[in-house]
Amino acid sequence: MSKLDQIVDFLETEKTDVAVVSDPVTINYLTGFYSDPHERQLFLFVYTDHEPLLFVPALEVERATAVVDFQVVGYVDSENPWEKIKGAIAKPDAKTVALEYDNLILTKYNGLRTVFEKAQFTNLTPRINRMRLIKSADEIQKMLVAGQYADKAVNMGFDAISLDKTETDIVAEIDFGIKRLGYEMSFETMVLTGNNAANPHGIPGSNKVENDALLLFDLGCMVNGYASDMTRTVAVGKPDDFKKKSTT
Repeated sequence: MSKLDQIVDFLETEKTDVAVVSDPVTINYLTGFYSDPHERQLFLFVYTDHEPLLFVPALEVERATAVVDFQVVGYVDSENPWEKIKGAIAKPDAKTVALEYDNLILTKYNGLRTVFEKAQFTNLTPRINRMRLIKSADEIQKMLVAGQYADKAVNMGFDAISLDKTETDIVAEIDFGIKRLGYEMSFETMVLTGNNAANPHGIPGSNKVENDALLLFDLGCMVNGYASDMTRTVAVGKPDDFKKKSTT
C-alpha cells in the first residue's frame, strides 16, 4: 500500500471527506515532490473517491508535473489562491476535512475556512506521525544516504582543522562543501574548540582552534527529505589527561 493509499484508508476509516496536507516535508514524504514555497501556498488534497490534487505556485508546475502522476494546479501571485483552490478541488462542499494542525498557521486556517465553508476540521498530524514511525525500504535507504553525507561533512571538517582557523571558518568550509554536492545541512553546524567544546549548545564564533585541546563537531545533512545528525570530538595536539577523560 502506497503512502497516499494509507491516507485514503485513513479517510475511509474516519469517514472524512478530504485530507489537506500543507507541510512541504509531508508532501515530499507522500509524493516525492519537494518545494519550499516561502510565503506562497502549497497544498496536497487527497480524497477517497477522486485522484489527488497538488496545488503549487505557477513556477513549480512543470517540476511538480514531472514528479507526480495526478493533477497539478498552479497559481500566480496576482491570483487569489483560495478562490483558485475552491474552483479546482473536487469537494468544496466537504463536511469533514483533516488538516495538519502542526503546520496550520492562522493565514492557512483562515484561507482554508473560505474554501471549505461548511466543513468541520479535524487533525491529520497524529496519523502522519504514526505513518512515519515505520520506515519503508526506500526510506531506510534515504536515511543511510543522509548519514553518508554527514560522514562526508565531518571529514571536510577534519581536513579543515588548522590553528590559524576559527570555529566559523571551519563551519563555512563544511557548509559550502555540502552545498557544492547539492545538499543542505539539516541544522546549524557547530564546530567548538577548547572550553567551548564542553557546551552542548555552544555557538561557533571567532575562537581560533586551540592546540592541545578538544574540537567538537555537531552536524547533519538533509538529503531527499531525510536528516542525519552526527557528533564527533577529536583531539588537536595532545590534550592533558583531564580533557581526555572528559570525553569518556
